[in-house]
Amino acid sequence: LQLCAEHNMQVCVPSTPAQVFHMLRRQVIRPLRKPLIALTPKSLLRHKRAVSSLADLCEGKFFSVIGETETVENEKIERLVLCAGKVYYDLTQAREEMMGSKAIAIARMEQLYPFPEGEYEAELARYPNLKEVVWCQEEPMNQGAWYSMQHRLKEPLAAMDGKVELFYAGRDAFAAPAVGYPSIHNEQQKQLVDDALFRRFI
Repeated sequence: LQLCAEHNMQVCVPSTPAQVFHMLRRQVIRPLRKPLIALTPKSLLRHKRAVSSLADLCEGKFFSVIGETETVENEKIERLVLCAGKVYYDLTQAREEMMGSKAIAIARMEQLYPFPEGEYEAELARYPNLKEVVWCQEEPMNQGAWYSMQHRLKEPLAAMDGKVELFYAGRDAFAAPAVGYPSIHNEQQKQLVDDALFRRFI
């Protein structure tokens, strides 16, 4: 992401089989092709929730942002959690298990660069009583997308007269790409998911 500038490449994080298909199809049929960086973790190959219907594959398209897919009352949503990749499935499962209701909306940023400004602003506009936007990532704070994207996430919020604030939920800054111990990794993973959904930032 540090190398991204002047629309020199695309960085995508597809979270469903249909998204992968349409991302590759879009790359092939575009008249002007630029390098495509696709971040696709192996765990999604067998993930029970990472599925697509035949209609999604045949009739759909690549979505730079996938908004809340569950039925929610938009007027009651006060927190929008943004994420990319497989952490989405951890978030939705935790919301179902610990909350029951869908009072928090979860959206996926499927394209990190070029940043989909219009789609992001449209997702914000769905929730008239929004108070918090939380960026959730699995990577440490000094890695992943947070540092490269936070200014883009903040820009539309500035036009909301301070009514909506941006927060971070994820691992603290870390010198290595992974902690190296499964038990600690799982503990940190649970904590960042809990923070994104239930922590009181204000």
